[in-house]
Amino acid sequence: MSRSSMLRRMLFAAAFSAALFVPMASANAGAATFTASSGNLRATFSYTGHFPQAKNERLVITESNKVLYDRPVSSKWCGSRCWPLQLTAHSAALHLVHLQSSGPASVVLGLYSGGAHCCSIEQVFSFDAHTMRFEKIEHNFGDPGVRVVPIGPDADSVFLSADSSFAYAFTDYAASGMPIEILSVSRGRFIDVTRSFPNLIARDATLWRNAFDESARSHYQDTVGLAAAWAADEELLGHVAAVKQFLARQAAAGHLNSAISPEEPSGQRFVVALQRFLRQHGYVK
Repeated sequence: MSRSSMLRRMLFAAAFSAALFVPMASANAGAATFTASSGNLRATFSYTGHFPQAKNERLVITESNKVLYDRPVSSKWCGSRCWPLQLTAHSAALHLVHLQSSGPASVVLGLYSGGAHCCSIEQVFSFDAHTMRFEKIEHNFGDPGVRVVPIGPDADSVFLSADSSFAYAFTDYAASGMPIEILSVSRGRFIDVTRSFPNLIARDATLWRNAFDESARSHYQDTVGLAAAWAADEELLGHVAAVKQFLARQAAAGHLNSAISPEEPSGQRFVVALQRFLRQHGYVK
């Protein structure tokens, strides 16, 4: 199983139906406009040029035809030359989303920075009753990408992705596993709420475990990335002893290997490096 197919299964195995407002898009030669609306709230994202040379990107937000936000689009990760993030012909870069199911809609704009294995950026524009303005926050989800989905008992919308800090951590990019990561937006910032969804973590762990077992059976000499993603999920679930025992068995069996260079940790050296990495990134309390 290729790394890309594993990641695709991870992100979409839950078969969520994202309850997003359907945007309308129109385009002509060298220009495009995307519009999303809900009730009296309307957002319009426009740009000129062709990929990868988009320019003059602009976002306008109105309510009851009153302009509440009208600014050029920019990001600290790609300046003023970001490209709209449109993963498929049936998806769009612009959405109106209820981050809290009982709250007002926010504008979510997906951007792409360009570059190798980089970068999906989500910008969220929410109305601040204190400043009476739409305020922007943004998060870089890296190469794994992101999907906005309503989940949980209240059907609040969250950002479903994978932890890109695992890329290159123990092996090359193609063989790196990235465990599930779920973020929500609250009080003007992105918050990691992955631990709040143990069923999704367990499902993700099963995918990585199956991929590891398949690689071990076929004697594929690059398994540490898969083991790392599985261990991260299991640590989030509190299965500390099970992780320790499994990694010890796999190290003794010679199944924890990195194929990219002799300098990369394998066997018990990998186990030690992985535990250090998991502590540094908050997986081990």
